[in-house]
Amino acid sequence: MQDPVYEEAYQGHIIKIYHDPDSESPWEWSNLGTLICWHGRYRLGDSHQFDSPDAFLRDLAGVSDPSDLPMDRLRDRAARKAIILPIYLYDHSGLAMNTIGFHCPWDSGQVGFIYVTLKAVRKEFGVNRVTKVLREKAEDILRAEIVSYDAYLGGRVYGYVVENNGEEVDACWGFVGDYELDCLLEARHAVPAPAPGQTSHSTGVQAQAHF
Repeated sequence: MQDPVYEEAYQGHIIKIYHDPDSESPWEWSNLGTLICWHGRYRLGDSHQFDSPDAFLRDLAGVSDPSDLPMDRLRDRAARKAIILPIYLYDHSGLAMNTIGFHCPWDSGQVGFIYVTLKAVRKEFGVNRVTKVLREKAEDILRAEIVSYDAYLGGRVYGYVVENNGEEVDACWGFVGDYELDCLLEARHAVPAPAPGQTSHSTGVQAQAHF
């Protein structure tokens, strides 16, 4: 097995955090947004049949015939029917993705869109009208989905193994993002409670990070 990225003694057990080499893409999960990307080397997001961004925006906007409308006008029309955010990719010694862009103009650029139709938002939240507050909430969800996908693209997916006297007693994989936020906390929760009379804390936590 690979070396752990983090290890600590906790309540008489050893917790080891590993990179998850076989993690499932967050885009296989149930997401609010649909991620449409165009890239010559990578398959990103959802499958689609649009050969260009303007073809996608025309379809979303309901403009059936090719027109001379510039991209910003097409996007304005599409925004009447959907919540849309631009997607940017940074490709240099690894991949990174966000909705705000990167400072490097040579290794990054817009690669697509993430969107959800207003009809889907109304169905998801059980409302008849998408208010400004609800639109902002949906946008936050879309951004959070890209944050998870960015972590996956960057290899920041982890799993834990809990050991006692050299024997594995529990393990779980597929934690996306910083391992301190979810993976390590879940691992500590998985450690059995101390027996009556024993301290509830480890007798000196030893943490070791590996890079």
